[in-house]
Amino acid sequence: MKRGLVIGKFLPIHNGHISLINFAASQCDELIISMSFTPNDPIEAKLRFSWIEEIFKDEPKIKSAIICDDFDDEKLMLEPRTKIWATRMKEVYPKIDVLISSEEYGEPFALNMKARHILFDLKRNKTPVSATMIRNFPFRFWEYIPDVVKPHFVKRICFYGPESTGKSTLAEKMASYYQTEFVPEVARELITSNDISVDDIIKIGKAQTQRVKDKTKISNKILFCDTDLITTQIYSKLYLNVIPEILSRLENEIVYDVYFLLDIDVAWIADDLRDFGDKRLEMFHLFKAELERRKISYILISGDYNNREEKVKAIVDLILEE
Repeated sequence: MKRGLVIGKFLPIHNGHISLINFAASQCDELIISMSFTPNDPIEAKLRFSWIEEIFKDEPKIKSAIICDDFDDEKLMLEPRTKIWATRMKEVYPKIDVLISSEEYGEPFALNMKARHILFDLKRNKTPVSATMIRNFPFRFWEYIPDVVKPHFVKRICFYGPESTGKSTLAEKMASYYQTEFVPEVARELITSNDISVDDIIKIGKAQTQRVKDKTKISNKILFCDTDLITTQIYSKLYLNVIPEILSRLENEIVYDVYFLLDIDVAWIADDLRDFGDKRLEMFHLFKAELERRKISYILISGDYNNREEKVKAIVDLILEE
């Protein structure tokens, strides 16, 4: 049996890596993908490895492996440096017959492995991208990012603030404009009045959190969210005079890249779930204080509805342009 090896940090794995790996698999009977990692990597190793396993889960000849990179010495020239690599690889992997790479280290590394080297697309003509380029400018190179990896780079934007400030409308409109997804205020799907229990508020918190996670997986670069778990906790305190501990834990499961705090300088529109029309200023200061207490930065959005849309678009455009 001819066994092949592809090594890399895969920070993150991208379509160029996938092309390399698929080509490598065609050159041998069994292929080991060796992903190296350090504790200081900009993308956590477990997550990166899960992407590799997911992408190649239906390829029985491709075997994913992970190895701690505690043996490299970047100060060395390629020949002695790759000799150290080869020593370690021989300790942890079965005999390698062929090494496949897109890098200049491939030839000396293969010699030290006593394997044949096959070079693949050294000049990146087939896929003109690198992992560094993707980390620095993911939206510029979105087409080269595998679907399983894209959620890691999605920017989550939260429309935040008291009742009747246009959060729901903005989230839906922005999602349509940018051809992506939005998360509504899930509580409105679960309750018909504000006569709620602790169990109700926990159910709302879990559902809101799960909806954000689900929508992140299918979003196109940006995810717009109407409300968050801070909001759920605010209303839990107001209606029940208690905040279940699980809401704080759920809050920490989602990180928003931008908070838009919506001002109260638009008309109040009453409905069956809005109770604080006579306390708008007090509620605004409460919402603002909760962000500041957590040291979360925010962008205040005020003005009429058209002005709000234009302000949000200008900021989102900057995010997309990076």
